Amino acid sequence: MNRRYDLLIKNVRVVRPQGDCVHESDIAVKNGRFIKIAPGLKAESANAVYDGKGRLAFPGVVDAHMHAGIYAPLAEDAQSESRAAAQGGVTSMLNYFRTGQYYLNKGGPYRKFFPEVLKLSAGRFHVDYGYHLAPMDSGHIREIPDLVGKHGVASFKIFMFYGSHGLHGRSDAQRDFLMIGPAERYDYAHFEFVMRGVQRAREKYPALAAQISLSLHCETAEIMTAYTKLAESNLKLSGLAAYSAARPQHSEGLAVFIAAYLANETALPNINLLHLSSRKALEAALQMQQTFPHIDFRREVTIGHLVLDTNARTKVLAKVNPPIRPREDVEFLWEKLLQGKVDWVASDHACCRHETKVAKKYFGNIWLAKSGFGGTEYLLPALVSEGAKRGLSYNRMAQLTSWNPARRFGLNAKGDIAEGLDADLALVDPNESWTIRAGDSATTQGYTPFEGIELSAKVKATFLRGRLVCENGKVLGKPRGRYLHRPTI
Repeated sequence: MNRRYDLLIKNVRVVRPQGDCVHESDIAVKNGRFIKIAPGLKAESANAVYDGKGRLAFPGVVDAHMHAGIYAPLAEDAQSESRAAAQGGVTSMLNYFRTGQYYLNKGGPYRKFFPEVLKLSAGRFHVDYGYHLAPMDSGHIREIPDLVGKHGVASFKIFMFYGSHGLHGRSDAQRDFLMIGPAERYDYAHFEFVMRGVQRAREKYPALAAQISLSLHCETAEIMTAYTKLAESNLKLSGLAAYSAARPQHSEGLAVFIAAYLANETALPNINLLHLSSRKALEAALQMQQTFPHIDFRREVTIGHLVLDTNARTKVLAKVNPPIRPREDVEFLWEKLLQGKVDWVASDHACCRHETKVAKKYFGNIWLAKSGFGGTEYLLPALVSEGAKRGLSYNRMAQLTSWNPARRFGLNAKGDIAEGLDADLALVDPNESWTIRAGDSATTQGYTPFEGIELSAKVKATFLRGRLVCENGKVLGKPRGRYLHRPTI
């Protein structure tokens, strides 16, 4: 029998990013999209019925900051880390990618590099996926308009500290690391020219311009190099506290000032300030918004910087850039998030396997550990758990994890539970307590810096375009993720 709906999800409490309450409702899906959201829909009108058991129905999470393929081959990471994403209610993952060491360990033009990325990705992701790209040399800047028009890459990135500081600490081999030619420099002038290149693309594609943006990792290489020497020689400092001191908060703040001034100089209005980790960084971002009101700054915070501090029990395993900060910085981030000063929360998920993170004989040495860790699977449940304690509404959580990043990054069929949009859902039990254990995650990382943290909310089911892809932590079926050519229709 040809019924009206492909799927009917009964008995849920719908959380939309707008408004200030949740609604008891049913959700009907047809051809991968929401077709009707209303109470009392008839079960016999659908080919399949799923009992939501009164759980919260959040829009599928858009994790706007991930790094699939950074420490392991992309073909492997795409499968395992997208499985972890599905476990946490993530249905769209946007990955930062670049040429140079790590990732594909190749330099050269994106016209050759990016098709290889897409080929390695095809048929491997369990959720929908897209890429932000980093222009590392002058040739890449010239390619920006083609990357937008041909490949649907609508967002780009600058790593502000790469010019003279290593990924994991001090370095004298940055040209080799970046894999750029002898005539190239990765410095403030390059950052300015990247901004001009992105602005030229916006001018070439005026219909897409509102959703073409530039993201920046704001840390200042020179400050960090000097302070790393100081921290290494300070015998009173160790672990995460030492690493935070080596990459001090004012290094972030200064980089935010520089990025903002260059954005104004180049007339580039769409700027994303990534993973702001400290009071000084976020205060700088808010100050720059007042100084340059015509620039549309968006401010990102990660779930790691909202949950962990320098006293984290997992110690060196929580090494990341920018660093995990003292508790007073964490509380300031929450204060401003609750005031509406943060635009989205992401994971900055970078699966760094245990044997890669730090050699066993050097475990505990913060300077020898690699930077980054996974956490996409905890993004939504941790935000619901910690946010509920602090009075954050479910609707605001949906803005922070779905609507805001979807609209910024051109995912126009994502981010809300509304008729006509992709039927991406995360069903959450807001009253199920559980303890984070690395062994329960689909990631290949083998550990988590969140180990042992108790949460009070759990993702019970994830739907991707109307298909159940994860239930009770078990990922179902073959990879169904599609490449997100942005801006999407």
